[in-house]
Amino acid sequence: MASSLTKDTPGAPTAGDKAFFGHPRGLATLFMTEMWERFSYYGMRALLVLYLVSGGADAATGSQGGGLGMTLATATAIYSVYVAMVYLMAMPGGWFGDRVWGARKTVTIAAVVIMAGHLCLALPGQIAFFAGLVLVAVGSGLLKANISTMVGHLYNGPEDPRRDGGFTLFYIGINLGAFVAPFVVGTVGETVNWHFGFALAAVGMGLGLLQFLLGGKSMSPKSNLVPNPLSADERKGLLLKAGGITAVVVIFYAVIVSIGVFTLNWALVPITLAGLIIPIAVLTRIKRDKDLSAPEQSKMSAYIWFFVAAAVFWMIYDQGGSTLSLFASSKTESTVFGFGFPATWYQSLNPLYVMALAPVFAWLWLWLARKNQEPNTIVKFAMGIVLVGASFFVFIVPMNMASGGDKVSPMWLVSIYMIQTIGELCLSPVGLSVTTKMAPQKYASQMMGVWFLAVTAGDCITGLLSLGGANLNGLGIIAAEASLAVVAGLAVFMYRKKVQSMMGEIH
Repeated sequence: MASSLTKDTPGAPTAGDKAFFGHPRGLATLFMTEMWERFSYYGMRALLVLYLVSGGADAATGSQGGGLGMTLATATAIYSVYVAMVYLMAMPGGWFGDRVWGARKTVTIAAVVIMAGHLCLALPGQIAFFAGLVLVAVGSGLLKANISTMVGHLYNGPEDPRRDGGFTLFYIGINLGAFVAPFVVGTVGETVNWHFGFALAAVGMGLGLLQFLLGGKSMSPKSNLVPNPLSADERKGLLLKAGGITAVVVIFYAVIVSIGVFTLNWALVPITLAGLIIPIAVLTRIKRDKDLSAPEQSKMSAYIWFFVAAAVFWMIYDQGGSTLSLFASSKTESTVFGFGFPATWYQSLNPLYVMALAPVFAWLWLWLARKNQEPNTIVKFAMGIVLVGASFFVFIVPMNMASGGDKVSPMWLVSIYMIQTIGELCLSPVGLSVTTKMAPQKYASQMMGVWFLAVTAGDCITGLLSLGGANLNGLGIIAAEASLAVVAGLAVFMYRKKVQSMMGEIH
């Protein structure tokens, strides 16, 4: 999902600054920073699962060795937990920007952390690898929640007519970085050396950080401010709590290691469960808040429908970098018209489709609206979930064809990624929009982070399935996931009138 948080935060007047396609000069800096950050993130993600299985029994025949030699199940679980943590960290990332460092300082620190993470991945060994994953996840969460806020700071608030266009340009930067990364980082990592690929991801983030620092003068002064700084008592209390929790975790794992029973699951299972419990706890806390008015309570009840259905969507969609990537590596032909290419190139399809189809969908919804035939929010959402389920039903066909050891045409994956992207364009923008529209006033600045917890929940479901022994590359589980998504989409559609009634005036 090549997307990022957006936040309606009024900024300083910049009406005369039109240095970047009619937009403030600072947008060019943020565009390039985000493009390079996404280059580093999606380049590393394209390599991740392939590196984890490399050198093991589940690696593709003839593939490069030198990886960690893990099983498909373990690799998928690690990938799923990693992606889940990136989106989980967006909430504390926004909190740090609002209460501790301010948006600009938080983005700077985040870029340094991400670069350090990729450099750790460039080193051999499991300790460096997992340290790198943690650093990239933490840094990505910090950056994701704040750089879009800085884009908002460049404009005269939501009423600035350039604002939507500015975020559209910023969104292009996101997908441009995601599109190019597999061709560069993926190719070097998969065909030359895994660690060289990870090092290239670090170089990409380094270029983004350099761009950000050099363009600092073009940023709004508002980005330097801490909107709601912690008081001394709050800071002390939080440090004590964080220290206490850290001490408990360290002591617990020290005991587990000392008695010789530690395995990777001792780390993965608690993190995965936390990724499910935290979204449930956050939604429950908001829903049970007695400060919410009756209409706000009703909208939150409707929002839970969207949240649960979205979790099912991301559960399937994010397997594009794991289940589909592994299928591309081992069971899909790697040539088209005699031209050979590495499996990581498939990871460029989603951002390519997004850039090509997003303007088409924007035009389509406007055209249908003029005819009073535009599907409402609930129907679009249902369409997205049904489509992602349909993509896995299509996936069953090439899986059957490859079951005897034959390799299938690349066009199967090209088609599957296209179906999933169309589903994303039906669901993801709608989810962002409905989140801002239905957010209770008290939680207006937090609800975008809540929306991204649906990604966390969906990926953690995938992680638990893998850790529980489910074969995510088996026909049975693929069919079950596809059926679940279609049923969820149909349920949203069938109960659309009930959900609409809970949404009140929101359409």
